[in-house]
Amino acid sequence: MKDLFLQVAEHAGYVLGFVAIIIAAFVIAIAFEKYAKKLSGDTDKILTTRKIVVIGIFSAIAVVLMFFEFSVPFAPQFYKIGFSDLPALVGGFAFGPVAGVMIEFVKILLNLLFQGTNTAFVGELANFLIGCSYILPGSVFYLFKKNKKTAIISCVLGTLVMTVFGCLFNAFYLLPAYALLYGGIPVSSLIEAGTAVNSHITNMFTFVVLAVAPLNLLKGTLVSVVTMLVYKPLSPIIKFGQVSVNKKKNAIADND
Repeated sequence: MKDLFLQVAEHAGYVLGFVAIIIAAFVIAIAFEKYAKKLSGDTDKILTTRKIVVIGIFSAIAVVLMFFEFSVPFAPQFYKIGFSDLPALVGGFAFGPVAGVMIEFVKILLNLLFQGTNTAFVGELANFLIGCSYILPGSVFYLFKKNKKTAIISCVLGTLVMTVFGCLFNAFYLLPAYALLYGGIPVSSLIEAGTAVNSHITNMFTFVVLAVAPLNLLKGTLVSVVTMLVYKPLSPIIKFGQVSVNKKKNAIADND
């Protein structure tokens, strides 16, 4: 814990930027969710006690899943793929984009508390932002019409947005920031790590097209497939309390 506070103090400017990005993600999620609730006439709170409990459970599951990330043969070793975004997508589908973003945030916070950072917070920022670029479009789209077809489109949309955003984010911010904060190493050395696994990677453009893009496409596809398999069986369990409350409200409305 002490080491984490020292790292925060050392990279205070970067951490403040991280906090600003987190706030922006929540603002976007809240705005879309409020708009969707207004259109549907839903007067329920965005966050209820039950939702917060489920968010906590899903965040803990996401942290555990982070321990099982693995490398892929077409990208450098410092890129990992895993299923830690799965609980956030399931939570986003069940409760809306705010829940999805909150699961991503708590996941990163818990991981920092347990393991600290060895990437000067660059890896944590990347994990959060790339995760949100996947969760937000999908959960927002699904929010307006919840059925199987929309769920599939939401997963495809989230995967495509994450892939495009991931390429741009890596090229213009993530890799330069990582090189600067992680000992001032040249960006060219990171590209050389890509060349070592694929000789066609010779510059930043080929790096993101041949390594980052397929990595995010594969990740989004795998998480989407598993989500489609588990969401329907889990949905009645996740929403049990919420469904009961809605039925009571409908019964009261019918009696009025």
